[in-house]
Formats: sequence, C-alpha cells, structure tokens
Amino acid sequence: MATSLPVGRLAAAVVIVLLAVAYVVVQFVRPVPSVTASASTAAAKTSMPGAPVSLAWPTQGEAAIGIEGGGVLGSSGAQTPTPLASVAKLMTAYLVLRAHPLQATASGPTITITPADVATYRQDRLAGDSVVAVRSGEKLSELQALEALLIPSGDNIAALLADWVAGSQPAFVAEMNATAGRLGLTDTHYTDASGVTPGTYSTATSQVKLAMIDMTMPAFRAIVDMAQVTLPVAGLQYNVNALVGKHQIIGVKTGYTTSAGGCFVFAAKTKLDGKPVTLVGAVLHQYGTTAQPSALTETFDVTLTLLASADHALVRSTVVRRGEVLGTIHAPWTGSVALESTRDVAFTGLPGQRISTTVVLPDKVGAPLPARHPLGKVVVTLGAEQVTVPLVTARALPAVSLGWRLTNV
Repeated sequence: MATSLPVGRLAAAVVIVLLAVAYVVVQFVRPVPSVTASASTAAAKTSMPGAPVSLAWPTQGEAAIGIEGGGVLGSSGAQTPTPLASVAKLMTAYLVLRAHPLQATASGPTITITPADVATYRQDRLAGDSVVAVRSGEKLSELQALEALLIPSGDNIAALLADWVAGSQPAFVAEMNATAGRLGLTDTHYTDASGVTPGTYSTATSQVKLAMIDMTMPAFRAIVDMAQVTLPVAGLQYNVNALVGKHQIIGVKTGYTTSAGGCFVFAAKTKLDGKPVTLVGAVLHQYGTTAQPSALTETFDVTLTLLASADHALVRSTVVRRGEVLGTIHAPWTGSVALESTRDVAFTGLPGQRISTTVVLPDKVGAPLPARHPLGKVVVTLGAEQVTVPLVTARALPAVSLGWRLTNV
C-alpha cells in the first residue's frame, strides 16, 4: 500500500520548486550588465622618433616649411602680416583656375586683348612694374595668360585676369579676400590682383598653405615648373624663379618690392626611404646683405640653406601598426575583447614633432559581436595631416550564457 507525503512536506517541496522556477525566470529576464569599451592607455606613438631639431632658418624676415599633404612643419620669425609683392599672384591664379578649371594639357578659353588692357600695360611699364607686352586684338588662351602671370610675373596680366574673371578689379579683390577667409588665411589681405599696391599682406605660414592648395591644380603645377615660355606678342619670357629646375625645385612664385623685400614661395622634390616627398615653403621679407646685395638672390640663398636642413632632418615613422590593440571591450561574462587597428599609419615629419592619437569608441556596445566586427576608430594627426582608421574586434564577443545568468546574482 503506497504512502503519501505529509501535506506539510509536499507543500514545502512545491514551494521550493516554485522558488527555483522563479529564480530561473528572474535571472533569465533581469537586465544583463552593460558591455563597455575603453581606449588603450598606451595608444600609438606620441611624437616622431628622434630629438627635436632646429632648421637653418633665415636670420631676417619670416619663413615656414611643410610637406605637401602633411601641412606646415615649422616656422620662424614673428609670423605677423608682411607685404607679399608678386606672391599675391598665388591667390590670383587660384581664383582664375577655380572659375575656369584647366587640365595641365589644355589651353582653355580665349581672352582677347582690349585697348584698355594695352593702356594698363603702358601705365605699369612707366611705373617700373613687372609687365608682359600685349597688343590690342591679340588673343591669349587662359593657359597663356596664366603663364604670363606666373612665369615673367606680369602685373598687367593680373589686372587683365581680374577683369576677365570678376568683371572688374574691385570685384576680384573682394573675392580674393573672401576666399582667404574661407581658406582659413585669417592673417591675409589683398588690395589688388598683382601685389604691387600697398596694403597686400600675409604670413609665411599662410602662403605655404595657399601654395599647397595651388599645387593640387594640374595646370598651376605644370606652369610654375617651367623655366621659360613663348607668348604671341611678348615672345620668349623667362621665369623670375631662377631656381626652377635646379636643386629639385619645381616652383612656385617669387616677389619683390622695396617694402616687401625679397619673397619666395617654393616647392622642391626629395625622397625619404625611397618614397617621393614634396617640401613646400615660404621665405618672406628678405633684404640684401653686404655679402649679397641683391635681395632676391639673398632670398634664393637662404631658401637653399633652409631646404637642405629640412631635407636632412626629415624622418618617416609608422605610428600605428595593423593589428595594434587600441581599445578593449569589457563584458562580465567573458574575457576582454581587444579592438585592433585595421592598417598601418605612417607619417613623414621632423624628429620630435608631436603626434595626436584619439581613440573614438561608442557609448553603448551590444552583444553578441562577430570577430573582425567594426567598432570605433582611431584618429591620428601630425600637423595638418589626419588619418582615420577603423578598429575591429580581435575575436567574437559571445552573448551572455544561461549558465552565467544562473550563477551570477
């Protein structure tokens, strides 16, 4: 004959079962602890390798030098606005090519020389300005006009192009100043398209930035690398930049007035670890010395000295490596999951130059996640050069398991 449990014991067993079921249900439905992500405390390098160096800066005026694509590396002098002379034509050429884009092998639209253009030429010639001869009815292509502007540095051609692009020189000058503001050249002001009129000024640093922008335009880059050009009426014209084609120099623009002194914005090719590099710099407000009375020749001399020192000092370094751990995911139910860089980041710069590395991670992280899942990014900056690289999970992040839920209160 079967015996039954006493009512009290049966009730207790039922309660235990119900409590167990309730515990399982509660553990299963209660919120899971948050998954968090944090940046590595030793993320990448903080400076370019080597002790900081001092370049061979000019002893007068101001100067700046940088790497094409990498921005300004350093500067000397007060970097206060100084007269530009014909270096102002860097902005004139920029506005012409922005209004009428021109490929390096194209000639562009035709500009017909008017009697007013001839009058400007004669007036500028009498004033002793740098001019390019023109004749009424002469036809210049856009390319030829830019060659006349940038190679023999025709002040009258600057006025011609200003009228062609904007309808009047005041309108063009207004656009020059508005564009300087848009490009962040806040210490720059223009009073005419040629740089002759007093009141046009800038700094070496700003002119390096502008030259780098100009050099992204194929037609500009090709023109400033020419030693000479033949124009329809003016005939053979030589580049005022006597260094072009020498010492690996490929441009950019000279200038001289008694108030500005010698000015030279330059670009020069070099190599580092077998990779091509273009240095872009500016040397402003240089005057003749006892040893070298010519202000422009003195400007060329100090430029070559500065270039040599920068060329010898440049270093290239991999500052972030593919697979480098730059962050970590933390989940209570599993081990940490590393966040890795997806590629190398290499910079060219000067020894000791500061590198900024910022790891950007989401505030909330869900689970599960597969291996190699994109999560966050690293932003690495050297000067004006900035590289963003996605981060990925080094392994899968599993979902929380039932076993973990049941054993963790």
